[in-house]
Amino acid sequence: SSARCQRRAATVGVGERQQQHITQKKSSNPFRSPPPHREQMAALGPDRDQGGMEEGAGLTVSSMIKEIQGLKDKFKDEDVEAPSPFQDLEKATVLQECRCFHEPNIEPRKCATLITKMLHIVTQGEALTSTEVTDVFFGVTKLFQSQDPYLRRMMYLFIKEVAETCNPDDVIIVTSSLTKDMNSNDDLYRANAIRVLARIIDTQMLGAIERYIKQAIVDKNTLVASSALVSGIRLHGANPESAKVVCRWVNEVQEAVSSPNDMVQFHALSLLYEIKKNDRLAISKMVTQLTKSNMGSPLGVCLLIRYISKILNDDASAAVARMAQTFLESSLRHRSEIVIYEAAKAICTLDNLDQRDLNPAITVLQLFLSSPKPTLRYAAMRCLSEVSMRHPMAIVKCNDDMEALISDPNRSIATLAITTLLKTGSESSVDRLMKQINSFMNEIADEFKVVVVTAIRQLCLKYPQKHRVLVGFLAATLREEGGFEFKKAITDSIVELMHAIPETKESSLLHLCEFIEDCEFTALSTQILHLIGSLGPTTQAPARYIRFIYNRVILENAQVRAASISALSRFASQVPGIRRSVCVLLSRSLLDEDDEVRDRATVALAALDGLDLSAMKEDEPMEPPLPGEEEEEVANVVPEKAAMLLEPLPMSFAHLEKAVKLYAAHGGVEDGQPLSIDALPVVEEPVAPVAKGDALSSNPSVAAGGAAATSSGGLSADAEVVDAAAAVYAIPELGELGRVFRSCAPVELTESETEYVVKCVKHILDGHVVLQFDVTNTIAEQQLVDVSMKVENSEPELYDEILSIKCDKLVYGVQGSCFVVLARNPEAPISHASFNCELEFRVVEVDPDTGDIEGDEDGFEENYPVETLDLNTADYMAKVSLGDFRRAWETTPNDCDVEEKFALQQFKKLEDAVENVIEFLGMQPCDGSDKVQHAKKGAPHPLYLSGKFVGNVPVLVRAMLQLDSSQMILRICVRSQDEAVSRMVADCIR
Repeated sequence: SSARCQRRAATVGVGERQQQHITQKKSSNPFRSPPPHREQMAALGPDRDQGGMEEGAGLTVSSMIKEIQGLKDKFKDEDVEAPSPFQDLEKATVLQECRCFHEPNIEPRKCATLITKMLHIVTQGEALTSTEVTDVFFGVTKLFQSQDPYLRRMMYLFIKEVAETCNPDDVIIVTSSLTKDMNSNDDLYRANAIRVLARIIDTQMLGAIERYIKQAIVDKNTLVASSALVSGIRLHGANPESAKVVCRWVNEVQEAVSSPNDMVQFHALSLLYEIKKNDRLAISKMVTQLTKSNMGSPLGVCLLIRYISKILNDDASAAVARMAQTFLESSLRHRSEIVIYEAAKAICTLDNLDQRDLNPAITVLQLFLSSPKPTLRYAAMRCLSEVSMRHPMAIVKCNDDMEALISDPNRSIATLAITTLLKTGSESSVDRLMKQINSFMNEIADEFKVVVVTAIRQLCLKYPQKHRVLVGFLAATLREEGGFEFKKAITDSIVELMHAIPETKESSLLHLCEFIEDCEFTALSTQILHLIGSLGPTTQAPARYIRFIYNRVILENAQVRAASISALSRFASQVPGIRRSVCVLLSRSLLDEDDEVRDRATVALAALDGLDLSAMKEDEPMEPPLPGEEEEEVANVVPEKAAMLLEPLPMSFAHLEKAVKLYAAHGGVEDGQPLSIDALPVVEEPVAPVAKGDALSSNPSVAAGGAAATSSGGLSADAEVVDAAAAVYAIPELGELGRVFRSCAPVELTESETEYVVKCVKHILDGHVVLQFDVTNTIAEQQLVDVSMKVENSEPELYDEILSIKCDKLVYGVQGSCFVVLARNPEAPISHASFNCELEFRVVEVDPDTGDIEGDEDGFEENYPVETLDLNTADYMAKVSLGDFRRAWETTPNDCDVEEKFALQQFKKLEDAVENVIEFLGMQPCDGSDKVQHAKKGAPHPLYLSGKFVGNVPVLVRAMLQLDSSQMILRICVRSQDEAVSRMVADCIR
């Protein structure tokens, strides 16, 4: 299409030039008679005058514009009517047509069209079999006998495209033809042949053509030089061997950096950086030299600016730091706009810069805001939006320019402008901005609306006094049309503001109640109903929410009805004044068509059955409690029988499913005991890596108390149940020891490069510890027989080795396991113990190809010492959540509490101290307390932990860490139902 546009423009341009040439020729003809005088024209009559004007009008600008517009419309109609040549292509038909590649008389245009069709089929995702690729590839290689340049270029494209899917032995066949093209006199053939060779050659072949590529790098033809440099960049990243070859081209590449051509200079600088990037001193020297030279390529200067920015961000105290900052400031006055923007962006992204250091860059970006080019306005606006997150006051002077961009026809620019203004605006400007956003929101897509909603939420957290205006705007927007992501963003924002600003709780709940009256998204309805059930009973007038909830029981689908029943149950259990009426509403759902709705209503009524409803009539006012009876009255609001309606599950549904499957797999069903939560095996919380920046992010779904969001713990409900103790249960001698309480993560006892790789899994049982040693033989010429592990115990009064199980045979590359069983003394407190381990086995020499034994079948004895194995108290602690930490702490007796105070001399940062305390105790952090919020320097940080000790003993820990006078102080309180367990957990800190 771009080619057609260029041809049309050329056609129109030729027409204009021809018309101008005719006009000039007429005006410059000396033999042409002069134009008649005005009086003569008038004497000829009005018709002649009008006709003459019409004839002359054909040469005017307006008539030419009309003619060009007609041509444009004509071509436009042709584009619409012309069918695509690639429409409804069938692979089989095209492959059949490709047989013409083998004909003796080649038709270049036909073959080029077929190659184009094959490339279209491949790029559209339709896979070719290896046979099909090979047949077409061999056919294409026969086309090298044609000298048609268009066909040759299509051949290059096809070879590059199928090089990775074709057999390497087949691809290497074309290297002789490509090498011939690389040495031809046609620069177009040379450039393309180099780029294709870079895709298909190996390291051995690279050494043969290395000198040709080095010559091409310094070639006078810019196309050849750029192709060689781009090929070098690709070869450098292909594999380490090729990178070593490319590093030998450094002299030629440095010469290419001085090329007068902009693109060659840009590619040469890219390759030079790739060669030297692992040498910090060489990079600093390169940057110093290039900043002193006058690079002519704007793209090359942009690349240099990025390298300088990386150097400054990695080490601001580098020797070239001052020179680099000076270069960045001078680049703000470059003649190229792209260089100016790149320099301004680099300055704005530097760390540890004061606000005054940003002023030159902010001034340049402010000028770009008024540029007629949309790309510059968008780039400047995006950069200012990022700066506003770190230095909002630095861009206040741009507010007037950004307000003008709210009405920009480019909606991306307008969205960035309004969100940046929301971050930098003052409290007095909130009302004015909200008026501008009202008309703005109806004109943008949902993805831009989500960005605006996020900015409004942050503004409300910044200025809580304006919560009425901002929450009202979010509520009004929530009732407008929009998709799920947009509605969810508003809902999450309102929920987060409810928890951050308590004054918004009741008004926000009413807004959400009105929203679910006409909500088409089941997930949002259930989340909001759960929120109403959690917060509604504690409001001043809880009865007002019953109507909204019961409407959902009547009008919605089964999932929403079930969530409504749960919400009504919470109201009935917590608000005595409406309990009778809610029980009547619940009884109407006993005959619901959905089984889950019926079950929830039945459970709720059974929990509320038997309560004294006579003193809880809805129309009777509740008398205020006496001064001495206030606590007792509050305690009796939630009856003990109905407390189960408010208690969350101690684990997620995914963990519950896995625990039940493990319970059934290991004979739990056959023991005749009733199934309970305490009888289930422990399923630990998965430890997921935390991405950078997660500590500062908020999760509104968690704040809302959504069951799916709060309890999943990163474990999918349909995840495959993997039992780490399966190897223990598979051995009869070990299966008799009982159920495994928990299995620790594997501990590497050797390096992965050693001849024998050993790792250990510690399985904790109530009275025993099973050490599973997984051994891998990495020597192909050896077979290990009777493999066992000899352990020397440092705590003989605590552990006693009672059983050792050998691995009969270990062949090359196959992992085997041997076991050591330790009996634990129940009278002795659990403490740290270390074990010196030594692998014992017999070595039998075998043929590495066949595996047959060579020489002595008995082999010879061998010992292989490995690293020391540690067994800590934390290994006996399972990382599990016990539900609501505050409620669990208050309901657990404090008779067995153990309180300690420690000075952690080795830690100077709160983050490090928190991480190591969690590791020492081996427990699960609760309520996000493992994220350190730097609210105030020197402020204490609370840490809440939960877990289950061996024997299924729940353990809770409340800790407080504080950096006091450059010393880390830890205050810890351990609570459990066993004082000995509390003491052992507290002693984990060492």
